[in-house]
Amino acid sequence: MHSPYRFRPLLATFLASLSIALNVAAQRPTPPPPVVSPEVAADRQVTFRIQAPKAESVKLSAGDLPGLGQGKDLVKGTNGVWEVTLGPINPGSYRYNFNVDGVSVIDPRNPKTSESNENTWSLVHVPGADWMDTMAVPHGAVSEITYWSSTLKKFRRLHVYTPPGYSTGKGKFPIFYLLHGAFDSDDSWSTVGRAGFIMDNLIAAKKAKPMVVVMPHGHTGPFRMGGSLGGDFETEFTTDIMPQMEQRYRVYTDRSHRAMAGLSMGGAQTLNIGIPNLDKFGYLGVYSSGIFGIVTRPGAPAPQGPSFEQTHKAMLDDAKLKKGLKLFWFATGKEDFLIETSRKTVEMFKQHQFNVVFKETEGAHTWINWREYLNEFAPQLFQ
Repeated sequence: MHSPYRFRPLLATFLASLSIALNVAAQRPTPPPPVVSPEVAADRQVTFRIQAPKAESVKLSAGDLPGLGQGKDLVKGTNGVWEVTLGPINPGSYRYNFNVDGVSVIDPRNPKTSESNENTWSLVHVPGADWMDTMAVPHGAVSEITYWSSTLKKFRRLHVYTPPGYSTGKGKFPIFYLLHGAFDSDDSWSTVGRAGFIMDNLIAAKKAKPMVVVMPHGHTGPFRMGGSLGGDFETEFTTDIMPQMEQRYRVYTDRSHRAMAGLSMGGAQTLNIGIPNLDKFGYLGVYSSGIFGIVTRPGAPAPQGPSFEQTHKAMLDDAKLKKGLKLFWFATGKEDFLIETSRKTVEMFKQHQFNVVFKETEGAHTWINWREYLNEFAPQLFQ
């Protein structure tokens, strides 16, 4: 047998090493807890944080968050973490970013983002509205699709929502083209706009028909405020987007199963595409928009060339085409800067005997309204 005494030197060495390791660990400072941002509390208070120990100032910027104005100052803690709490905030999705010593940055602790036109934002969702929250219902899929634009001679991207069961089922579906605004992109409706979740919840509640929703990119080049929108997108839509999507997806291609709607710039594009091609669309929706230029602003130059009404007079006065337009729906907030544009546009269409539905809601030119408009418009399609 081995004597137990022969292991005593090894045991002493082990215990000495363990003692040294414990002493070193005790002297090492405890690492700070990870920075959590954003933190959404049960009472809908939202705290934003960023670790920037050497920064001199940090502001929070956001599009639709109430009370921010030119930004909200964050307060620096002793640990170098800046934070600010807002709320309670109404349910919805909100874009935001930080301005750190004059440099705009997204939230490094938040992987959720939303693209606008030539920009990226961090994204926070405040739950509390079942119609747009992520609910325990069957979910469809939102896909990023790359396609070749023969009009623009380059590859382009759009987003497509397919309803629950599409990938494993058969049969055809109606198709709905959903357009974004001037400061947005094809990503916007499915992120800050919550389009996929809104459609999931409507379909699960049997309030809306299952449909394919195509969300294209409405900009064909760099956009600058006050510049002309041009007509390239309208040409690309009819030449490339609509034919490719309706060949790629299992959808009906007749007028009664095709709809289009858009917000702001996308609303104007809806009219620019829908009216000249009225024989192809049974449903048109215009959110916070109308015919740009129909209202003359004080001091603004007079519009050049023929008006929308003059250009499309034959379509506007074709009684047969109007019969197939099952829904022509407008909605704009009373505080929206385009409210008069919407009113004048609706008045013009009514003068040409169109059956127009027009809702003046509360609110302004924000995603807070546009999500609600989609939630109200989609159930009226393809019924």
